[in-house]
Amino acid sequence: MTHKENIVLKAQEIEEVQVWLNSSEGRETFAQISRSYHFKTIQIEERPQIHVLDSKYARGFAITYDEPLDEKTFPLLFLAFAQRVLALGYQQVSLDRKMEEINEQVKVTDKFYFKPPLKSLAENELISQLYGNISIEKISVNNQPNYLKVLATFYSDRLYQDPKPFDQFLDHLLETTNDGQN
Repeated sequence: MTHKENIVLKAQEIEEVQVWLNSSEGRETFAQISRSYHFKTIQIEERPQIHVLDSKYARGFAITYDEPLDEKTFPLLFLAFAQRVLALGYQQVSLDRKMEEINEQVKVTDKFYFKPPLKSLAENELISQLYGNISIEKISVNNQPNYLKVLATFYSDRLYQDPKPFDQFLDHLLETTNDGQN
């Protein structure tokens, strides 16, 4: 059994995530995730546990629900990642929830999907894909948070410029300054 529905965020939720992003707790959470990611790239495990995703046409990472994440910070982090992608100029295409019954367990996936903005092009100008299409997923199993996943998928079409370096995207996504916009 599978059910899919669209989600609409309330202004209060967006405001709450902005406050959290600018709080010491929010900055520390992002600092810990950034450390965990960079340690993982040199084969050192940290908390929260990070899984690096790297293929020819997609790059990203998944964060296991683990300390220091909790039932409050886990959904805030999901929304914070989305706010930071929007700050890069991306357009939100969708936000939906998919509920599936798998082996007598209920898996719920909340997913943001973003595309780079469309711009008028000069003749023979290639389309900018920024960092590619971005998806952000929050997965829960049996009402228990499980993991967050951020994935950038690239176009390999000759009409598109090469994507900007994924490390730049990560720097923006995981930065820890007070304004949350850099």
